Order: sequence, then structure tokens, then C-alpha cells
Amino acid sequence: MSKPFTINPTLDFALERLIDAPRHLVWDALTKPEHLKEWCMPRAWGRVSKCEMDVRPGGIFSIDIAAGDGQEVPNLGCFLDVIPMERLVWTSMLFPDYRPAVFDDIPITAIVSLETAGTGTRYVFTALHRDEADCEKNKASGFYQGTEIAVAQVVAHVPSMK
Repeated sequence: MSKPFTINPTLDFALERLIDAPRHLVWDALTKPEHLKEWCMPRAWGRVSKCEMDVRPGGIFSIDIAAGDGQEVPNLGCFLDVIPMERLVWTSMLFPDYRPAVFDDIPITAIVSLETAGTGTRYVFTALHRDEADCEKNKASGFYQGTEIAVAQVVAHVPSMK
């Protein structure tokens, strides 16, 4: 699989894992709300209270988080690219149907790529940022650490789907 972009370590970060399950199960974990709710939020920090996904370019990507203090935090974005069982790309910089977003958070574009690796799946999550300041703010906010935890949770969750 060729990369459609080059990671810039001052603007982006990537996490790569091997998941002991076939690609179709990993794809289901990423694209079906009932599975996404199980792994997307670090359990110690809160839970996914609502999830809506229309997995197509222009479709909605919406995950509401119920934080430990009870505060509801909406996360709304738009899918940009969908290649079934290979790649998902979404952004918080656009709302569904490519409408310009209005938000107070640090915008990202996320790219998830999947590749068969033996009997498992190579999973790569990449977060692209506008600039170095946004990347550093996201790392300092706990987003990077939370993403690492969520990736570990998806790695653990997918084999249980067999």
C-alpha cells in the first residue's frame, strides 16, 4: 500500500499496531457505532455516550463523549475518503456534506489505514495538524496519550469480535 502523504513529525503523529484479527473485523470496529463505543474513549476518562456514522465521503462522523465529571463533549466531523477495509479519512474542520465547521477545539484530520499482515491487520492511525502549535497543544492536552489508550483498546476489542 502506498502512502498518499508524508508524515511531518512537527505537524503530525502516527501510531501503528498489529491487530490479531482479519481486516474485515478491524473495519467493523472502526465503522460500526456499537463497536466504536467499546474502544474509542479511554475508559478511565469517560465513555462514548452517542455515536453516529455515515461512512461515505461527506458523511457524518459524530462521537459524543461523556467525561468523568458528567460533561458531554461533542465531536463532529466529516468523512473525506473511504476505501472499504483499507482507509478512512475524516476531519473536524468540516461538518457533514463538507460544510465549513465552527469549533473551539484543535482541528485535526485523521487517517486510518489497514493492511493485511499475515493472519492479522496492520493498523496505522495518523493525526494531521494545521501547524506546529496545534500539534503541540494536542499533545499537551492529552489527545496523544488518549489516542494511544484508544488504539490499545481497539487492539484488545477486535479479537473479541470473532
